[in-house]
Amino acid sequence: MLEILKAIILGIIQGITEWLPVSSTGHMILVDQFLHLAGNKKFVDTFLVVIQFGSILAVILLYFDKLNPFSSSKNAKAKKATWDLWIKVLIAVIPSGVIGVLFEKKIDAVFFKPTVVAAALIIYGIIMIWIESRHKRPVITKFSNLSYKTALLIGVFQILALVPGTSRSGSTIIGALLLGTSRFIAAEFSFFLAIPTMLGASLLKLLKAGFAFSGFEWFIMFVGSLTAFVVSVVVIKFFMGYIKKHDFKAFGVYRIILGIIVFAFFLFS
Repeated sequence: MLEILKAIILGIIQGITEWLPVSSTGHMILVDQFLHLAGNKKFVDTFLVVIQFGSILAVILLYFDKLNPFSSSKNAKAKKATWDLWIKVLIAVIPSGVIGVLFEKKIDAVFFKPTVVAAALIIYGIIMIWIESRHKRPVITKFSNLSYKTALLIGVFQILALVPGTSRSGSTIIGALLLGTSRFIAAEFSFFLAIPTMLGASLLKLLKAGFAFSGFEWFIMFVGSLTAFVVSVVVIKFFMGYIKKHDFKAFGVYRIILGIIVFAFFLFS
């Protein structure tokens, strides 16, 4: 029963932090100090990646019509626009996909340290505040205005998320804003990029682990994924409503505070 409760708590954290530009890794590092999920390292590492699948399903559910090129409610022009959006998404995931596959272990070995996570939280929090303080009128307010080149450049920014503490959504949103998109387009595009990125990461982790888990371990992963799905639906709706009236400065401030807490915790513990 205790492990189920832990899985629910971790699913809640995943569902919240995956979509907000605040770094799920920073939160997981802190939580892991107090909440140790039972099982060997292979299972725990796989669990933390696989529960992202629940978050992905939330995006697919909420944006199913927008992302479905076969929808009967769309005319030929709308279907073509949907295919075009998918091309831009796939172009954007190439940079981080290639770098991630080639250097994942090296990056984790070098950068997966509390001090690096804390520094990334603080640095990108400052960058986020700085960008918002000088944010000009966006030139890209529709996906039809988003060029393939701009999509690729946003994908290059997603490479930054390979450094723990940066935040996948945070890096893509920062990149998109710098390249002239509206906050709405920046947020939605970061959601869409998560689908192939996180699906690929989850599948790769399962393949590496060999699917060799007990029935109870599979159940724990299901509970965590289901929780992440439900929480993600709520958080995505909240986030998109929030940025219609607000900017990202509050998230920048939050990142700085969290970074200081992470750094202080490991400095004095």
